[in-house]
Amino acid sequence: MKLLLVSSAGGHLAQLLLLRPFWEHHERVWVTLDKPDARERLAGERVIWAHGPTNRAARITLRNLALARTAFREHRPDVLLSNGAGVAVPFFVVARLRGVPSVFFEVYDRIDAPSLTGALVAPLASAVVAQWPEQLDSYPDARLLGPML
Repeated sequence: MKLLLVSSAGGHLAQLLLLRPFWEHHERVWVTLDKPDARERLAGERVIWAHGPTNRAARITLRNLALARTAFREHRPDVLLSNGAGVAVPFFVVARLRGVPSVFFEVYDRIDAPSLTGALVAPLASAVVAQWPEQLDSYPDARLLGPML
């Protein structure tokens, strides 16, 4: 199985790295922002550096949409896995358009309300995963994984 793992750098990336027992046995490509922590944590991995900053910047979102189209065309992933943040939104759009299954993991620290990314991509995702039972109020169809940290 080919995975496309998409996240912002920092805490989002740290949470996806915790899924290592799952993803380490699969072919994978990462998409994240070019930050020192991401470079260090993903040394030796295949990485596509996304455009940033992603804080509600339409121009950057369009650039990342083009990047997502290229990534799906060149790498042909079987599944998209992501926990956000903004960098992930265009990738969920392209996954949906291409019929590629996608999984959104709501982040650890969003307990009582969905993240902006979650609110945007949950309708596009094939599956949503919650870390806290309270997150099921925002995502009633989600699967409860439990805390990853």
